Amino acid sequence: MEQEDSINYYYADSSDLDLSFTSVTTDRTTTASASARSSLARSSLTLSFNESRLSTTSSSAVQIPHHRPHCRQDNNPNWSAIKAATTLSSDGALHLRHLKLLRLVGSGNLGRVFLCRLRDYEHANFALKVVDRDSLTAKKLAHVQTEAQILSTLDHPFLPTLYAHLEVSHYTCLLMDYCPNGDLHSLLRKQPSNRLSVQAVRFFVAEVLLALEYLHAQGIVYRDLKPENILIREDGHIMLSDFDLCFRSDISPKLENRTQIRAVSNKKSCFGNMETEERVTEFVAEPTTAFSKSCVGTHEYLAPELVNGNGHGNGVDWWAFGVLIYELLYGTTPFKGGSKESTLRNISSSKDVRFHVAEGDRREENGMVEAKDLIEKLLVKDPRRRLGCSRGATDIKRHPFFNGIKWPLIRTYKPPEVRGLVVKRSKSRVNVSHVSGGGSITPRRRRCLWMKLRYLMRIKGSKSSLNSNYNYYSYVDCKVRKCR
Repeated sequence: MEQEDSINYYYADSSDLDLSFTSVTTDRTTTASASARSSLARSSLTLSFNESRLSTTSSSAVQIPHHRPHCRQDNNPNWSAIKAATTLSSDGALHLRHLKLLRLVGSGNLGRVFLCRLRDYEHANFALKVVDRDSLTAKKLAHVQTEAQILSTLDHPFLPTLYAHLEVSHYTCLLMDYCPNGDLHSLLRKQPSNRLSVQAVRFFVAEVLLALEYLHAQGIVYRDLKPENILIREDGHIMLSDFDLCFRSDISPKLENRTQIRAVSNKKSCFGNMETEERVTEFVAEPTTAFSKSCVGTHEYLAPELVNGNGHGNGVDWWAFGVLIYELLYGTTPFKGGSKESTLRNISSSKDVRFHVAEGDRREENGMVEAKDLIEKLLVKDPRRRLGCSRGATDIKRHPFFNGIKWPLIRTYKPPEVRGLVVKRSKSRVNVSHVSGGGSITPRRRRCLWMKLRYLMRIKGSKSSLNSNYNYYSYVDCKVRKCR
């Protein structure tokens, strides 16, 4: 049984630390995550705050110099709380004395995470990650520094916001977003046979794909993708966590053009079906030169090149992305053996991925064929032939499994109805039916929309169009061809 520490804490009026912990071991099993999988190059850490009260001079707030315009929103209660606290602070900075700890959320590999709020501000919840630097080796300290540095640069809806970075004596404290719905691994264990529907899988992994695309565009290789590290916000959308195993690489963003053929109408003319040639301009930013020989990650999600120890690059994230889709659909990972050693042997062997026998009508579920095809292309053991390794998420988005997703609008999609997922509906946001393609629109309403669209097309002409299933915009050269 996994042990968890019961925390008793109190606040001192004159102390800038504002928390002094006495650790008492109990036999209560943690509810944060029931997974026994842990990342390599990590070990269980017991944080015990049995120190005497720390000096007020040992506290400092590390300023975050990076401008992140998308994180700072006027209607964001978290930023409003931060602004209110810093405005009232004597030095204009946030300190630990401003925080009120509510409960222990969970114990990680490098520290502990607490649910907290700012004093006198009850409408914003935060997660405070506390790391005891004295209990870590030099290598793990480097991981903590890497995570803090990366968090300070992130500005994406599916990645955490670092609201404050506090250094207090030998503790590092990171104030981040709190996700009340827990992680995707815990949610998966609440489902029948530990599996999600294809539509639910498409919703979650599409958002993970965008988060990985953003990280790779920054030259960051994640290396620790798994359901345990995918948290679910109160609105049902995802947030990646744990960036201590990341490494950085140089990146060379570029624009690439390609031509595709699309049908423009279902009507037939004397020349047959009408088609157009589209010249699509795509943004590609993938760290193809990334290279590392560190053996880190979770054993069931390790790529073959990482297991073999010959060095690895950006392809390890796309391999893990394929394993993630597989586990969400089948309730287990594709190369899992009876032990860690047998799992690693299965990964490094020359055998291709095999799919478990589906129960009931699982094989007939809409989208399952496309999902299997995507998994097979991601779980190619040669990284040179693996989907995503050369052009990243740009190629993966074009796979038929993601057909119908309007990528620029994905934040407005309504999360799927999943057992155990409690979603807080936003009154200010129009929730579009999620990746199934607008199932909440009535046929009459759909006909009206198409009539309005055709009317607008006749007025303005069709010189350019929004290609929503690819990267933002595509430019159309109107060339009519005869179908053969």
